[in-house]
Amino acid sequence: MQVKDSNRNRRDFGSLAAICLVLQIAVAPNIALGNGRANMALVFAGITSLLVGGQLGVLCGFLAGLVFDLSTTGPIGLMAFLLTVASFVVGIEARNRLADDFRGSMSIFALMAVAVSLLYHLTMLLVGDATSFVDVVFLRTLPTSLLTIVAFAPFAYAISHATGSALTLGGKPSKSARSHGSRYDLNI
Repeated sequence: MQVKDSNRNRRDFGSLAAICLVLQIAVAPNIALGNGRANMALVFAGITSLLVGGQLGVLCGFLAGLVFDLSTTGPIGLMAFLLTVASFVVGIEARNRLADDFRGSMSIFALMAVAVSLLYHLTMLLVGDATSFVDVVFLRTLPTSLLTIVAFAPFAYAISHATGSALTLGGKPSKSARSHGSRYDLNI
């Protein structure tokens, strides 16, 4: 039996948001690869949209993007818009993808990171913050995406293994349960 504890979810998301905020402000600016830096707002939005999705994922994506915009010199609202749309697309199924398929979740987040980083830096090129298309793609988008994916991996691994992927009462899932795609095993 699963018990829904909404206060626990709020505490967990609050703790994750605080950790990502501290990492975004204190650590990410000091670790660079080319002109790219890890985007912890994207990490937070990716985790929430892959973990719960739906309205909460979109709201967390918007708020994370707004905090990112307020902590950088870029246009206010740009990252908020990009993370809102990305969180909507990734979390549209409103299910826990991290527990169901860790590798698939990593692939989805990698695509999300590359798309958001590319669109953000292309917009920065249009605003005049970047110098050329080569600078945008090779010195900003790819390093930012790589550092963001590396920053996402430990969070996703810890969360996916903490929540578990199957309800097992009294043991490991049976071979027939795994082969038929069932997540439940009563060991009867």
